Amino acid sequence: MQIKTLTTLTAAHWQLLLRADPSEEVITQYLPACQGFTITCQGQLAGIILLLPHSSDILEIKNLAVDADFENHHLATRLIEFAKKYAVTHHYRELQIGTGSTSFKQLYLYQKCGFRMKKIIPDFFIDNYQQPIYENNLRLYDLVVLIQPC
Repeated sequence: MQIKTLTTLTAAHWQLLLRADPSEEVITQYLPACQGFTITCQGQLAGIILLLPHSSDILEIKNLAVDADFENHHLATRLIEFAKKYAVTHHYRELQIGTGSTSFKQLYLYQKCGFRMKKIIPDFFIDNYQQPIYENNLRLYDLVVLIQPC
């Protein structure tokens, strides 16, 4: 397993990004301000993470996705651990991540990795996405923001 800086965005990278965020339009808005990294397994692209600085104190994991073929291999955990080290190395005081209120698997993972819920932004996915999003047979409305001190 190897984590490398993302230098060129390919169709395979886009497929991963769209697993975590279903709107190419929304991704395109935040992508230029992000630092991207990929994780490979046996030479294959297995996951991606985008880190977005909000200030000199706060770094956000803006997009985190693992290819379906590599799920349950702890790659998301490794990418989160990488983001924590990156945040500490670059002197951020807080690492944050946002996810949907219906993203049960992600909410479990983030809390297992030490994140705590900070706030809920009601109707975030109604206000920022043109198409309705459904997860776990539920309509997604709200964004849950989780944080971890660095």
